Amino acid sequence: MPTTHHAEHVGSLLRPPELLRAREAHRRGELSEETLAKLTEDAALAAIDLQREAGIEVFTDGEMRRATWMAGLLESLGGVVPAEVTNSAWFRGDGQPVPPDETSFDMVAANARLTQKKHLTAAEADFLGRHAPGPFKITMMSSSMGNLLWRPEISADAYPDPGAMMRDLVALRIEEIRKLIGLGVRWIQLDSLGYNFVIDPGFRMRMFGAAAPPPEVLLDATIAVDAEVVRATKAINPDVTVGMHICRGNNRSAWMSSGGYEPVAERLFGEVPVDRFLLEYDTERAGGFEPLRFVPQGTTVVLGLVSSKVPVLESPDELRRRIDEAAAFVPPEDLAISPQCGFASTSRGNLLTVDDQRRKLELVARTARLVWG
Repeated sequence: MPTTHHAEHVGSLLRPPELLRAREAHRRGELSEETLAKLTEDAALAAIDLQREAGIEVFTDGEMRRATWMAGLLESLGGVVPAEVTNSAWFRGDGQPVPPDETSFDMVAANARLTQKKHLTAAEADFLGRHAPGPFKITMMSSSMGNLLWRPEISADAYPDPGAMMRDLVALRIEEIRKLIGLGVRWIQLDSLGYNFVIDPGFRMRMFGAAAPPPEVLLDATIAVDAEVVRATKAINPDVTVGMHICRGNNRSAWMSSGGYEPVAERLFGEVPVDRFLLEYDTERAGGFEPLRFVPQGTTVVLGLVSSKVPVLESPDELRRRIDEAAAFVPPEDLAISPQCGFASTSRGNLLTVDDQRRKLELVARTARLVWG
């Protein structure tokens, strides 16, 4: 059965500047594939050392091979073409807009039937299986995020509606998970922005415009896809720990959506049968802990109380107070702590230093020891 760990991080870590420079040199044809692969592996080994030294209990490779958090899916799909990111808006702090060129990233859209052309996550799994000093997890974009891949002007010939594309995407994702489990992976984390379409009406309108589907339709579709993937994973191996991170946007220390979990809590927590929910709770934008009353007994809630967006270090006493508040709705033994998101959802990373990142991870681990022993 899944094991409880009380100190976790969401997945991505800051890429070393030398790795980013090497990628640019490789794109210019000035660095070989072999040299870039060696530098990438060195960065991933350093990421593992950082987590071990900080006291984090569940390891990733820092997503060092990825351009963005979505790359495990987007860089491995066939049947897609590059597509401009549209309708997104990013904010910092109390709502200050961020210039689009600072938050731009590569995106694709389906223009043919989707296929799996390579398995980036398999390379990560092989590496972590050989090098992680403890339990490790593979992070992946939730299939419910696939609606971002359907653009009517690009996709309609292959898929008349996004639902048809989602069915293929779910099948591909389940097959990918099957292969990962065959490689020995026993911990998988699904990352989703999809529930924010329901949580935040403003986000829904920015992304869909006047054609925005009703929130109940979006919630039905998102839960159906996520629940299918989780159930399939458990059917392959019931001892695999499955987590789900509900992201609010994390590009260059900016956010995309806000609002409490209440509009989705009863159905999300009750119908998506994961072992761990990783929930952002770093600011008041996420609302209170009351929606956690819907979390089933025995399901772990990982409280994202430590910001990965800003270098300011949170007060340990304040973190313990907030954990106590959450324990009014979830038994203490079913709680854990983490940063609210990764430190580098895109390769450029958030506006912190590597030393800031280390202090944040150490704070997570130290707080977990103080609270749970």
